Amino acid sequence: MTQPPNQPPQPGGFGAPQNQPPSGSGFGAPRPPQTPPPPQTPPPPQPGYGAPQQPGPYHQPGPYAQPGPYGQPGPYGRPGPYGPQPGYGYPQQPGHPGTPPGGGSRNPFKNKPALAVAAAVAALLVIGGTVFAVTGGDDRDGGKPVAGRSDDARPTASDAPVDPGDGSGDGGEEPEDLNAGRQAGEARVLWYKDAPDAPGSGADAPGMWITDEVAAKAAYKQLFAYGVKDGKPAWDPIAFPQKICAATPQKTADDKIVVAYMSGSSDRAECNQLQEIDLGTGKKGWKGEVADGALFDSTLQIELSITGKTLMVGRSQSGTAYNVETGARMWDKKRYGETCFPTAFAGGEKLISVASCGAGGADEHDEVQELDPATGRARWTQKFDKGWRVARTYSVDPLVVYSTNEDKKAWNISAFTAGGKLRSQVGFDEDFAPECGWAILQRDLQGCLGVVADANTLYLPTKATTGANEIVAISLATGKEKWRVKSPADESMLPLKTEGGDLIAYVQPSYDAGGRIVSIPTGGGSHKPARLLQNPQSAADVESGFFAKDVDWVDGRFYLSTTRLTGNDDTREKLMLAYGK
Repeated sequence: MTQPPNQPPQPGGFGAPQNQPPSGSGFGAPRPPQTPPPPQTPPPPQPGYGAPQQPGPYHQPGPYAQPGPYGQPGPYGRPGPYGPQPGYGYPQQPGHPGTPPGGGSRNPFKNKPALAVAAAVAALLVIGGTVFAVTGGDDRDGGKPVAGRSDDARPTASDAPVDPGDGSGDGGEEPEDLNAGRQAGEARVLWYKDAPDAPGSGADAPGMWITDEVAAKAAYKQLFAYGVKDGKPAWDPIAFPQKICAATPQKTADDKIVVAYMSGSSDRAECNQLQEIDLGTGKKGWKGEVADGALFDSTLQIELSITGKTLMVGRSQSGTAYNVETGARMWDKKRYGETCFPTAFAGGEKLISVASCGAGGADEHDEVQELDPATGRARWTQKFDKGWRVARTYSVDPLVVYSTNEDKKAWNISAFTAGGKLRSQVGFDEDFAPECGWAILQRDLQGCLGVVADANTLYLPTKATTGANEIVAISLATGKEKWRVKSPADESMLPLKTEGGDLIAYVQPSYDAGGRIVSIPTGGGSHKPARLLQNPQSAADVESGFFAKDVDWVDGRFYLSTTRLTGNDDTREKLMLAYGK
């Protein structure tokens, strides 16, 4: 196997994603600003995570068989990013299990103790990524017309977005006017959908896909699609016989996705039924069943991803590739060597596999491979030292990996070349806070929001401690800071994507203002954020009140959807909203 190159150790520690429960509320609550020291200037030593910018007190070796910038003192007097900051398997804020270390965690519970209790219950009930039944779910789309609206930014009496009731939730008969009192200069809620009714234990609502014409959303046993401009149903909801348990984060070039649903409703049911869907027409394509793996190779929870024409289905200890256009089985990624079991996959521009090797032995370690999506052949292999666990891929192209060491309470962010060689490691200490989901039985390599990479730069949000946070641009060639920019509001700002040479970021809402979308120049000169969209204050409570959420910015519109239904019958819960001018 290819050993990582012997890179000289980088000074300092790294910020990683923080793990949060599925109940994490989107991008988390606002965090106080943290004023980091100038680039390459070590801060004074202090206890807790985010300590010295030089090797930690134990000078522990990193994941590449040489000393690394790991081992910063943790919140318990031990090195590492655990506890209230990013750390492997721990939330960024107290009371939130399982968000990836090092990244900002979704904190839906700030000032919401009742939700914290509900999340704790949900955390106990969500096993293996499966979801719990949603009651109701009757379709009320029926092609019911939705009132059209002008693009005039001035508030008008007919400015209210209409929900045709296709969520069949607890919203009552009359639509809410989420634009009531909208101020000049504020964007509008173009349309919204009430969420389906859910049991008290809640239910998952995975995935959100935006095409040129359609915004699609899964919820429990159904897949919905709405016109991006007016929210009218694009096609009749697709019903599945059992609850949806997985979905491809990506869509194909011709706007097709694959969802998985349970084989039944009993405790023995598996997440092994595959269905292709055409988002343009709402028609079902091929259907298939994931074969059982070997002993202990479970399909209780699976992960799906698309790379080109390859659909990758990951079990707990292996994976199977299908032709996403036809459903034909292509190849299997099984145990290789004597003890290496593929346990996670990440797709998109490239197909990445992570394997656990030598479990329980002296040579226990993780390995990362890039796979040829057409054949499954490993293009290269990168071995990590014993004790280091690959937890996240911040990007697959370029490949940026977040790994953790539980024993040393340490973590690392590393970038790799196209050939799998170590390119750089983030060489300074910072409390970074991307928002990452959680996984119980399997790793979730692609479960982070709020982290973006282009060919040469990684963009990470810092953790706010009082007020606004910052986004830091980090060179993938050197691991050093290139520049940083402070949030234009007192609320935290998270990178979403790069677009036309600029970084697009989302500034979270506050009690007296809606969120906003900003554009940040990434080239030389000023990096001052420019506002692209200001969401209305009248909908700020809805915007900040999601139990867990997904967001996207496409063609000048901001999309917000829940990924977890709370099952609270006392409040009107939203499934999805679209904002625009």
